[in-house]
Amino acid sequence: MLFLAVDLGSTNTKAALYDQQMRCLAMQSAPVDYIRKDGFVEFEPEAYVSRVFDLIRSVSSGNNGEKICITLTGQAESLLVLGDSGAPLMNAISWMDERSAEECAALERTFSREACYARTGQPAALPTWPATKILWLRAHRPDVFAAAAHYILLKDYMVFRLTGKLVSDRSIATFTYYFDIYEQSYWPGMLSFLGIRDAQLPPLAEPCVMVGALLSAVAARLGLSPDTLVNNGTLDHFCGMIGTGNIREGLLSLSTGTVLGLSTLAASPVRRDTGIPMHYGFQPDSYVMLSASESGGVSLDWYKNAFLPDVSYRDIDREAALRKPGDVLFLPYLVGSNGPEFDLDACGMFYGLRSRHDAYDLALAVMDGVCHLLRKNCDQLRASGAGIERIIATGGGAKSALWCQMQANITGLPVCLPAEKEAALLGAAMIGAVSSGRFSSLADAVAKTVRFSGEYSPAPQPGDERRHRQFLRLYDAMIQTQRMP
Repeated sequence: MLFLAVDLGSTNTKAALYDQQMRCLAMQSAPVDYIRKDGFVEFEPEAYVSRVFDLIRSVSSGNNGEKICITLTGQAESLLVLGDSGAPLMNAISWMDERSAEECAALERTFSREACYARTGQPAALPTWPATKILWLRAHRPDVFAAAAHYILLKDYMVFRLTGKLVSDRSIATFTYYFDIYEQSYWPGMLSFLGIRDAQLPPLAEPCVMVGALLSAVAARLGLSPDTLVNNGTLDHFCGMIGTGNIREGLLSLSTGTVLGLSTLAASPVRRDTGIPMHYGFQPDSYVMLSASESGGVSLDWYKNAFLPDVSYRDIDREAALRKPGDVLFLPYLVGSNGPEFDLDACGMFYGLRSRHDAYDLALAVMDGVCHLLRKNCDQLRASGAGIERIIATGGGAKSALWCQMQANITGLPVCLPAEKEAALLGAAMIGAVSSGRFSSLADAVAKTVRFSGEYSPAPQPGDERRHRQFLRLYDAMIQTQRMP
């Protein structure tokens, strides 16, 4: 049997075919086209589905008649509204769409943040959540709201198009703001407030389980056997955890890309509001603390593009490595602060500038500031009950040896680099392999598949602790200054 992984990404959709040893036999990707206007971000459902079908057909074309298991992963919150026939009533609304900002405020006037956290595990109402989009549809598209038979997320819609079955998995439903992670079911109070019924939402299943076989017409279109099975998989970030071996407590997945993302498994959900988002995990009765900072990874991109546009990241690394982090501090809050503060008043700043400093001193300060943000988030995860032994680093930031060593030094944790660069796809393939009996468990799959290409051990430098205390104090002073009358 072969294992086909599909990543329903926001920038690109990807598909890859793996053999029994989890070796990649073929991989292809295609960009996602969006319709953007006045904060609206939509995409055409049929075009998205056609693109995914084309990728599946392409990467599986050389399978020589072997059986294939398809596993889906990808983004969570993008919303589709279906009519009675199962056809979309409008374009899909991307998770990036910001139309529902006013609805977030209305929701928080009815439900306190503490009450919502006690149900959803999410510290704040955000335009990202499908609940706020449904509230917007009720106010601004009453025609669609009245005709809606099903509200369904993108990965669930792809399962529906492949198998004809309407079903969602709990690890994806946890990103809706109407899923109760403690009861593991939809939250009746929120559904009532939104004006929708439980019957308009797909039945819930565990993640990473077989849903069924391909519809015969779809199988013919893809050039696959009608007995090809489909696994519902889980969130792309969770598949990335699996694909890099983060399937037990004590490990922290760090993705330094546009967003600084951190995730770690927890044995049980945190019921008090710590400000750390808590999600239903990718294994039964498991939970994931998932902390993200939109100001993290983007800071170095912003600095390079604004002040060193003609210099490569490699050259910035080389020049920055000749300097030592010192008297310039950077607060990487260029687009506000995510959890646990969730403070849009937060802003970026350099502190301690002198005439002797040049562009590379500031570049090093940016990298250093992101490391202190990482440590702050690690400390907050620990305060919420997470035990962290080591960091598994992925994303663009993991390509910088200088930055990885700084992360290890400032957090006091070893930083490990996985050998696999397409961790989410590999994780999805491993899920399919476990559910097909190729491996006895995820632990067995990880032990036989996941490898690491390097590790950076902590080597704390003089001044690291002092700079971290300054970093925390500067944040408080910046917020106070921002709020001055």
